[in-house]
Amino acid sequence: MPAIVRPGPLLVSLLVTVISSLPGCIPSGDLVPQAELADDAALPAGAAIRHAAREAGWPQAQWWRAYGDVQLDAWVERALAGSPDLAMAAARLRQAEALAGVAAAAQAPQVGLDAALQRKRWPTDNFYGPGPLADASTWNNTAAFALSYDLDLWGRLRSQREQALSRARLAATEQRAAALALQGSVVRAYIRLARQHAELDIARAELHQREELLALARERKRIGLGTEQEIAEAEAPLPEAHRQLDLAHEAIALSRHQLAALAGAGPAAAAELERPRLALHAAAQLPSALPLELLGRRPDVVASRWQVAAAARGIEVARADFYPNVDLLGSFGRAATQGGALDFLRHDKLSWGLGPALSLPIFDGGARRGRLGAETAGYDLAVEQYNRTLVQALKGVADLLVRLHSLHEQEGFVARGLTTAERRVELAREAHERGLSDAREALAAQGGVFAQRRLQQQVLAERLAAQAELWVALGGGVLEAGSAPADERLQPRAVRLQLPGRR
Repeated sequence: MPAIVRPGPLLVSLLVTVISSLPGCIPSGDLVPQAELADDAALPAGAAIRHAAREAGWPQAQWWRAYGDVQLDAWVERALAGSPDLAMAAARLRQAEALAGVAAAAQAPQVGLDAALQRKRWPTDNFYGPGPLADASTWNNTAAFALSYDLDLWGRLRSQREQALSRARLAATEQRAAALALQGSVVRAYIRLARQHAELDIARAELHQREELLALARERKRIGLGTEQEIAEAEAPLPEAHRQLDLAHEAIALSRHQLAALAGAGPAAAAELERPRLALHAAAQLPSALPLELLGRRPDVVASRWQVAAAARGIEVARADFYPNVDLLGSFGRAATQGGALDFLRHDKLSWGLGPALSLPIFDGGARRGRLGAETAGYDLAVEQYNRTLVQALKGVADLLVRLHSLHEQEGFVARGLTTAERRVELAREAHERGLSDAREALAAQGGVFAQRRLQQQVLAERLAAQAELWVALGGGVLEAGSAPADERLQPRAVRLQLPGRR
């Protein structure tokens, strides 16, 4: 058990000076962190832990407005306002801020009032009597103000406060991450809805083509040029065409429900959604090179840095437990065990006390070393998680740039394929108009156009979705030219990642 010493108030300053030079009786040994943060030169998006206590500015651009759809803009705002996930993230942030306030309050003087009014019968035994109180019933009343103030000579309370603040900032970055993920989910679902509407148009066109082929086969049979076999062959694809049309309607309904759920609303809200008006044919607005300092603003990267900062403060708290603790204690009050119920308020019943209290750890069976070891391992874990997050962030951006370049190339191939298919239809129609071929050939040639249009819509939707993922991967948007972050030191070195195949 720690030894408690209470010297008089005149010795306070001398005692504090002496104790400040005392080492802990329990050695902390060689328990030090082993993990190292990733080298900024090797991983450009890194940031040193000494700067983790400063705020990082987020890109403010509402990146989803680049798609030019007013309904999408309104739906993203609705999702941000009504999402249960964001509401829970906000509650976690308020909880972390409240706990940070509790940690900060521990550094302030603590004052309390204790009062008790008791009618008490005193027994006759070796402790109380014989004496005036033996077998007597008297008032036993007390009232006192108590003061305590931890001098925090080794910074334990200060480190606890900084640790709580880091956790509050971590909760803030997690709230930002949840908002960013929600924005990305809404945009991707909306792009998918736009693609499904385009596929519905294609399915309707295919069904119309099949019905025209069937009508042509029946007409040929009526005038004696066709057979029942031709009619049966024309009828065979119709059930599948109807099924594809029904699947397209189903996919649209499910996407509407998903968008309603992302907005925190019931399925009925999906009825408000009209057909998307995305600029599907607009080229991706990408610079020739993307500055990687934006990675330093990603919520997951910033959250990892705050986690490292909190873990570092945890080590300081654990180390402070090895040293003596000095509290300044004081009391002022009144007490009376005889007389009337209010006699304890008399001047001659006044009592007071003031002085420091020393707690010196001598032996604890290894508990403090265990806590320090756990905090040290926790710091190593936080550092390695930060390093992993940084590496994965770099990989994710690089992968998206490669995918965007590939989809850009695929758009050209699909456009040429569509042009070829449409040219084939025109040639088949010209041949039919000149009497060189049957009308069925011109209708059958439309199948290639439908396939190419479906592929074109797929590639366009994938490109816009990849663009959205890139903006999310960059922390929520690309900063305007000339804008600077809140703290330049938080940003990694000026390294730029070239888009593959571009100059």
